[in-house]
Amino acid sequence: MKNSALLTLAAFTGLVSLSATAGASEPQWQKDKSYQLTILHTNDNHGRFWSNRHGEYGMAARKTLIDSIRAEVAAAGGQLLLLSGGDINTGVPESDLQDAEPDFKGMGMIGYDAMAIGNHEFDNELAVIRKQQSWVDFPFLAANIYDEKSGKRLFKPYQIFTKGDLRIAVMGLTTDDTKKLGNPEFMGNIAFTKPVDEAKALVPELQEKADVIIATTHMGHYQDAAFGINAPGDVTLARSVAGIDMIIGGHSQDPVCADAQGQMITKYKAGMACMPDTQNGTLIMQAHEWGKYVGRADLEFKNGELNLVSYQLIPVNLKKKVKNAEGKKVRVLIGDEIAEDAKLKAFLTPYQEQGQEQLQQKIGSVDGKLEGDRGVVRFQPTNMGHLIALAQMEKVGADLAVMNSGGIRDSIAEGEITYKDVLKVQPFANIVSFVELDGKELWDYLSVVASKPIDSGAFAQFAGVDLTITNGELKTASVNGQAIDAGKTYRMAINSYIASGGDKYPALNTHSGYVNSGFVDAEVLKDYIQNNSPLSASAHDKGNVIRN
Repeated sequence: MKNSALLTLAAFTGLVSLSATAGASEPQWQKDKSYQLTILHTNDNHGRFWSNRHGEYGMAARKTLIDSIRAEVAAAGGQLLLLSGGDINTGVPESDLQDAEPDFKGMGMIGYDAMAIGNHEFDNELAVIRKQQSWVDFPFLAANIYDEKSGKRLFKPYQIFTKGDLRIAVMGLTTDDTKKLGNPEFMGNIAFTKPVDEAKALVPELQEKADVIIATTHMGHYQDAAFGINAPGDVTLARSVAGIDMIIGGHSQDPVCADAQGQMITKYKAGMACMPDTQNGTLIMQAHEWGKYVGRADLEFKNGELNLVSYQLIPVNLKKKVKNAEGKKVRVLIGDEIAEDAKLKAFLTPYQEQGQEQLQQKIGSVDGKLEGDRGVVRFQPTNMGHLIALAQMEKVGADLAVMNSGGIRDSIAEGEITYKDVLKVQPFANIVSFVELDGKELWDYLSVVASKPIDSGAFAQFAGVDLTITNGELKTASVNGQAIDAGKTYRMAINSYIASGGDKYPALNTHSGYVNSGFVDAEVLKDYIQNNSPLSASAHDKGNVIRN
């Protein structure tokens, strides 16, 4: 097969050729006939079934857009597949409180064909995932997730779709980081093998069964395969395994876009021209997050060769700020307005309304921003990190507390605070726990967590302890103004996730001094805010950690 997948300026108006799958037995396609194939994709929904307060994205508008593309493709005699890169769960209280039922059922009504299993699907126990599977008629795909005891896969590794004369194989792969990112309490005997190894084994099999091979993955796009402390992602997969025509990805939550010369656009904005990344003849696509975009790849299959005709990330009612005639900043649509599908909107409305009175209840106030943004809280101590750790410390009468930054998912703005705000910050329903450690055990534990790198969910936030860390090494540590004494016993508050070894923290849930309090973390934070409002944001800007 020819492999001429170089991106050039002509790619925006002409064809980009990709190596199609060789060796498929008994192909049904006809020689010299051109077949049109459209792939639509989204990823990292994270509970955003409803539009935000600015009227952006939302599943009802997404359905209108996808329905219109389906009609267009059908009228032109083409075929279409709609795929998801996973992580449907976790992020918005209305969804989280209902096990993402509106999201999965909404996907069913939109007509998804398949999805990859995301790591946040494992924020729930396997029984909840099975319930979610029962709500839809499309497959959850993961070739590299196994039951450790039986050695059998827990999900279908791939699905073959017949679209006209074309046979399309869709293979699912999930980051093997899931074991450390998912809740250890729900992992049990679940094993995650390396996606590249599974793909190497499966692709030859799929080449005998299909004309086109697509991997729908939840592994992340790391430019030039620079995945750092993360598990390898889509670029590594494409470079390591020949024969994959397309990778529909998720996990890193990026708009994966290259310019006309094939250079990645690091600061992509809605409305800009966009082409997939291309590695080893494989197209790599990812549509940012939350249904903000629907990715659309239009392709031509002819004589065993697949060609990319055009690609775009279509914004779903996204808006930008501009100054109006009076000089005031207002939000205006980027692209055409997409109407919400009335039937799906009506279906989703009861889910959105359920629990709204409780979620919108005012629980307190704060005089400044409580910083929980991902780009800050994973790099430095923040007032939000200290507040959460302090709330947990006081709840269980501990001397100090440790909090992983990956468990902090949002900020709280200055002003009134609602229960919904709290649930957006802590959506995982981890249990506040504590453990009694002697001074040496505490020093050893803090030495490990103090070395956790920036730009990771493992980066630690603290309360009740003053630390000096130099080049990732713990130099000094004091509790209540006193250096840690090897002969004393200390009570440390932690959440059940890191106590179970989540984010590769030392597991403490089997320690003889470990106690599970039974208090849910978001409830603990809510109670603290209620009991201490109005909060002072600056009071939690504790200089309890000095890093050199």
